[in-house]
Amino acid sequence: MKFRAENEVLMRADLALFKALRDSDVAALESLLADQFLIVDVISGSVHTRAGFIAAICGGLVSFLEIRTFPEDVEIRVIAPSLGIVIGRTAMTLSDAEGARIEVASRYTHVFQLDGESWRLVSAQGTQITDSPSPR
Repeated sequence: MKFRAENEVLMRADLALFKALRDSDVAALESLLADQFLIVDVISGSVHTRAGFIAAICGGLVSFLEIRTFPEDVEIRVIAPSLGIVIGRTAMTLSDAEGARIEVASRYTHVFQLDGESWRLVSAQGTQITDSPSPR
């Protein structure tokens, strides 16, 4: 997939998020997530704030053991000079505080805002992909 320069920067920011999640890299997450960040949990549909999300990762409530992305399925849209949306697909293996493994395939929407020189994630939502065929 060929991207314009701003799309490539957004794609790198999106991939950096997944790397930070896999590595449980709190410093990277603090840098990537906007202060007003909210995430809709792909498993439960619960809404979590930036602080709650980072605390869950730091505290081992959730660990991202594997995250596979599919660059061929990514759609990137720069809506305004400082607002971008990335829609993509993942296959993840997570573990909870008790060590139970959860595998989930999802489509996600990430909303980024340009903050100075960096794109920071403002909102994220994942939707599980089920085996049911989707209507066309």
